[in-house]
Amino acid sequence: MDFGKAFSYPFEDQDWFKKIGVAALIVLIPIMGPLLIAGWGFEITRRVIKADPEPLPDWSEFGEMLGNGFKVAVVWFAYMLPVILLQVCLQVAILGSAESLDNDALTAGITFFIFCISCLVFIYSLIMAFIVPAALGNMAAKNDLSAAFRFGEVWGLVRTQPGAYAMVLLGGLVAGFVASLGVVACFIGVFFTAAYATTINAHLRGQAYLQAAPGTSTIDATEIMPSDF
Repeated sequence: MDFGKAFSYPFEDQDWFKKIGVAALIVLIPIMGPLLIAGWGFEITRRVIKADPEPLPDWSEFGEMLGNGFKVAVVWFAYMLPVILLQVCLQVAILGSAESLDNDALTAGITFFIFCISCLVFIYSLIMAFIVPAALGNMAAKNDLSAAFRFGEVWGLVRTQPGAYAMVLLGGLVAGFVASLGVVACFIGVFFTAAYATTINAHLRGQAYLQAAPGTSTIDATEIMPSDF
């Protein structure tokens, strides 16, 4: 993988400032904005996989981007649902702990339960940090929402190139830091750097898919995972 490429490629697009600038404005739109940005990032991932010469998609297809953004949201929600449920259990346990301060044994038991739940949330979230990018890459390559839930294929991608998806995770952390730098630019810069961070994450997801599934260069690629996955 070319880690640095994910940070530099947007500037290869002759209209990069306009496209990222529009994305920065769209970030401001409640509810629909994040979905559109997610769909835009999804299209970037798909372009990386099919080696599209135009790095950044323009904003002429709002409907398609909104639809793709909704699909991305569905994938994230489905894979992170266990974390949501565990968080609910955690909040209930915390409330129970607050109400049982006069019972040392019960408080100790609830505290241990909270610790166990917190560990499960951390471990599952870490695993999903590898699985979800692979699922989104598979969906982009096959142009099919159901491809994100073909767990044999998705796990096969991660198992084949865990290092590539570790790079996606690292890139996400760096992109998050980059996004936070916008605060320095009188706050409004946050939206521009957030849009730029989206391009970084999306490009790394596409690279990781290509690394894990060599030979796939187009959106219409056929099934490429070995049968034992």
